[in-house]
Amino acid sequence: MVRCNRCGLIAVIKTSWTPTNPGRRFYCCSKRVANCGIVDWYDPPMCDRSVQIIPGLLNSMNRLQGEALEKANEAKRNKKWLIISWILFFLYLVLK
Repeated sequence: MVRCNRCGLIAVIKTSWTPTNPGRRFYCCSKRVANCGIVDWYDPPMCDRSVQIIPGLLNSMNRLQGEALEKANEAKRNKKWLIISWILFFLYLVLK
């Protein structure tokens, strides 16, 4: 069990997503309000190659997830317009 150096509370494990330490876990204070900083690293340092590769992969993944969300929203919008157009077409045929 690791304790915070400043306040003495039990430290929790979090994950860093910074470009220099992507995916590396660390101990930090369990108080959300206090900014005690990093207590200690949980994982050993990563090799230089992984530090170079992982940020690019994360950027690609985030970009692709954003594009997928945009496409899903576009599909919903198109579905609504299709339904509206069929309703208008049906009304046109009935009222003609």
